[in-house]
Amino acid sequence: MAELIRMPKMSDTMTEGVIAKWHKKVGDNVKSGELMAEIETDKATMDYESFNTGTILYLGAEEGQPVKVNDVLAIVGNKGEDFSALLSGAQPAAGGETKAAPKTEAKTEAAPAAAAIDTSGIKAEIVLMPKMSDTMNEGVIASWNKKVGDAVKSGELLAEVETDKATMEYESYNTGTLLYIGAKAKEAVAVNGVLAIIGEKDADWQTLLKAHEAKASGGATPAAAATAPVAESKPVAESSSADHSANGRLKASPLAKKIAQEKGLDLSKITGSGDNGRITKTDVENFKPAAAPVAEAGSKGKPAAAPVVLPQVVGQESFEDINLSQMRKVIAKRLGESMYTAPHFYVTMEINMDKAIEARKSINEISPVKISFNDMVIKAAAAALRQNPDVNVAWLGDKMRKNHHIHIGVAVAVKDGLVVPVIRFADNKSLSHIAVEVKELAQKAHDKKIQPAEMEGGTFAISNLGMFGVEDFTAIINPPNACILAVGGIKETAVVKNGQLVPGNVMKVTLSSDHRAVDGAVAAGFLKTFKGLLEDPVRILI
Repeated sequence: MAELIRMPKMSDTMTEGVIAKWHKKVGDNVKSGELMAEIETDKATMDYESFNTGTILYLGAEEGQPVKVNDVLAIVGNKGEDFSALLSGAQPAAGGETKAAPKTEAKTEAAPAAAAIDTSGIKAEIVLMPKMSDTMNEGVIASWNKKVGDAVKSGELLAEVETDKATMEYESYNTGTLLYIGAKAKEAVAVNGVLAIIGEKDADWQTLLKAHEAKASGGATPAAAATAPVAESKPVAESSSADHSANGRLKASPLAKKIAQEKGLDLSKITGSGDNGRITKTDVENFKPAAAPVAEAGSKGKPAAAPVVLPQVVGQESFEDINLSQMRKVIAKRLGESMYTAPHFYVTMEINMDKAIEARKSINEISPVKISFNDMVIKAAAAALRQNPDVNVAWLGDKMRKNHHIHIGVAVAVKDGLVVPVIRFADNKSLSHIAVEVKELAQKAHDKKIQPAEMEGGTFAISNLGMFGVEDFTAIINPPNACILAVGGIKETAVVKNGQLVPGNVMKVTLSSDHRAVDGAVAAGFLKTFKGLLEDPVRILI
């Protein structure tokens, strides 16, 4: 059955998107998760992945043309299907009325079950969770600004949604009564999942929701689930906890058997606390055998020595399961993919920071803002990238992008994880400009006010743990960047200068590189330039 795809709201300020490029044309097959188009928003050009499987029947705009948020982007359905009625009713009516899709006879066997639910007379519309950022997979409802039964107007604030990058306001594109909400506050809704239903006050939203769920499950009606055989539940074990044998075999963990053998204990006398009465290590350690009779004395008639009884350690095991934030979920997914798909290699160098320390002291005597060592690292990295452009690249799978601009991402630790604000055109900015911008972006990140656009487009990244006393470490590449620089702290140590052992200040840096895009010699060349700039910092000011 044909399904209408509307232009999603890909950023909090987006009102329309321009089709930068179609990756599919009318007649092509498309699968869920496949790249369908590139859409230029007010903040960035983002990939749009299809949430439908079928044939492209209609495209709502040509390349270079804009499509307003919630207007028709495309129609996907069965090959040869008549979608004219669906297209004629695509634009929302003033009262939130939506016309139903045409009742065409599908060519699949599952379609009749979905078509059996008639929604043509239901004056309500399902509101789906939009994709509010390029990496968003689901949104958590931070708060609802309307409750079921409230009147909603187009443009009114409906809810606040927490994405992987920021908490954004969602404004309604429908007018009517809020009939149903798809999730409570603090609950997640997948992109393209049901966020709410809005329509006339007495509209049969239950049937509308039922039809949507049937369509989403591939045409199967809820009744189909009842036909699946249900396994008969049986008790796990009918015997008591002391009966820990199966088919005559004693059930005990290997470690429990080893400890029992060392202590000379009879496992058959120990009650197991594990699954099906299985004996565990704890059961063996806590087992106290009955006292041996006096008759079991030594060979010389002396009573056997009393066993040593260790005092019982009193304590309570406890833990807390913490729900993952959207940010933590995305960090886990993206960095996990990076570590296990990108072949990392690491190049480390020591940098003598004596002149950098002197230069910073002199600069801060005249600078309108305080310059940090991190600001100097950013400026030096930008200058080194300009001289080593082969490091300023991104791996895109089937091609490699060589960036001519230099946007440096700076990792900032926040409560829920890590964000990477981007200093754009860092090579063209002064140290004082960089210092102010870094402080402002870091404060926004801590206040959870940073916007997705301020964290997008980085071509190189820096992670600095020197302020925590870390001497050196390795960082995981932030895709699609090909490199990230890990910066340690400045350590006072003995160095060799002119053949003499003298006190000095050394900082270690490690460049993590994606070997698919950057070779070892290229990475080493970048670090050599970077080292030279910090050891003679006057050069970064030229």
